[in-house]
Amino acid sequence: MPSVLDTADLRKRVQACLDAELATQAAVLKELGPDVEDLLHAIGDLLRGGKRLRAAFLYWGARAAGLPDSEELVRLASAMELFQAAALIHDDVMDDSDTRRGMPAAHRRLASRHTDRGWAGDRDRFGLAGAVLAGNLCLSWTDEVYATCGLPAAALDRGRPVFDRMRTQLMAGQFLDVVESMRPWEGLDDAERVDRAGRVIRFKSAKYTVEHPLLIGAGVGGMDDAGVAALSRYGLDLGRAFQLRDDLLGVFGDPDQTGKPAGDDLREGKRTVLLAHALAGVDGGGRRRVEHLLGRADLGAADVEELREIIDGSGAVDVVEDEIARLAASARHALATVPVIAGEAREVLDALVTTSTSRSA
Repeated sequence: MPSVLDTADLRKRVQACLDAELATQAAVLKELGPDVEDLLHAIGDLLRGGKRLRAAFLYWGARAAGLPDSEELVRLASAMELFQAAALIHDDVMDDSDTRRGMPAAHRRLASRHTDRGWAGDRDRFGLAGAVLAGNLCLSWTDEVYATCGLPAAALDRGRPVFDRMRTQLMAGQFLDVVESMRPWEGLDDAERVDRAGRVIRFKSAKYTVEHPLLIGAGVGGMDDAGVAALSRYGLDLGRAFQLRDDLLGVFGDPDQTGKPAGDDLREGKRTVLLAHALAGVDGGGRRRVEHLLGRADLGAADVEELREIIDGSGAVDVVEDEIARLAASARHALATVPVIAGEAREVLDALVTTSTSRSA
């Protein structure tokens, strides 16, 4: 069955915008010579994958507010995919991830280029430096595409405050994730662990995945305050549910579907809501075993399976699944309270609840 993400042929059109932008930026960089092509290739390959959820939420937020379909609106929506690319590249650097979407992560890819060419110096340092700069390029292009999408300046000005807030809060949300990966959970009670993991979800993922793109679109489209408030509730609840599903896939997902090694979140030591509930549901021996294995880069397949069994046996999976269902229902309720939604946007946004929460990648 066709995906709701392909309504209005959106994914194909967003890809065309991204391809055109990459061609434009390649022309800008041409005078620097061929050495910068590695950055462009790493970014271009990353931009040819993904679900395009963030672009969809911006687009349908604007359509919900009554803005008609246009190539200018699709170009604006494509800016969210450049922002997502920046976040993924930087996230992989911070997590020391090997793969992204079934390909080598940008810093690994660039390190391999260093080796292939027999260059001097530290290959990994070269890869990290290149990936940071590739992410920064995507951030720069995000703002450029927003400003030059072709929609009226007055409309873009309405969306700009949320656009700026999104970029600022995501960067700080990424830092919260780093803080939580380093700050011990020992001595915290169960509720504190869940609360701290939930704060990371809110600012690192939930807002920039759904709420902020949606509100940028609604603002550009001129939606009234009541509609914006209801869409904000929809977006935040759905964004939280999206990330909880991501946390489950990070432990139990099929690598062929997720594009990441099995149990990658366990090797990275991510302190997620799923893990917080797991620690609350195991005895002292199980807790010590989790704390001993979590975050080990050399975690083998048997260790991953042991941690999965502990987490599953703790009841944490059921708790998180129940919370996903609750948040999805709450998002739908919030959507139903939006006073006026133009055209087919209400049906699409309702269908995006299922797409965001019932997925395997």
